[in-house]
Amino acid sequence: MQIKLIAIGKTDHPAIQKLIEEYSTRLGFYIRFEMEVIPDLKNTKSLSEQIQNEKEGDLILKKIQSADELILLDERGKSFSSIEFSEFLQKKMNSGLKQLVLVIGGPYGFSDTVYSRANGKISLSKMTFSHQMIRPFLIEQLYRAFTILRNEPYHHE
Repeated sequence: MQIKLIAIGKTDHPAIQKLIEEYSTRLGFYIRFEMEVIPDLKNTKSLSEQIQNEKEGDLILKKIQSADELILLDERGKSFSSIEFSEFLQKKMNSGLKQLVLVIGGPYGFSDTVYSRANGKISLSKMTFSHQMIRPFLIEQLYRAFTILRNEPYHHE
């Protein structure tokens, strides 16, 4: 299985980018991982939230193949402990899934078309995080999940 993370907008803070790179490298020892950034839309001040969501949604859906399992990072999604998340990933791998796509949306979430295409939603917290901060948090949790699956000493219970 491969994991692909799609995110809207570039990371402009060097410290956040460094964390993304660090945990992406670590994760790469366990599974094929790629992160794809969809550039921010231009001239959004004249666009309603709905139109912006629809435009971002179209860009997201162009990056997804029909066989991909699409999971959205969404505040209304299912919450997992780190161990439960590792079990979730193990089930996906055991199912023969070729690519799991995780998506971090733009500032207003996702369009209805993206929600209807999604196979599920995950929430990392009930708190709200910036779209830039959630990236290293998610990648670190992916890394943590694989260390749990391998019984490595990174995670402590």
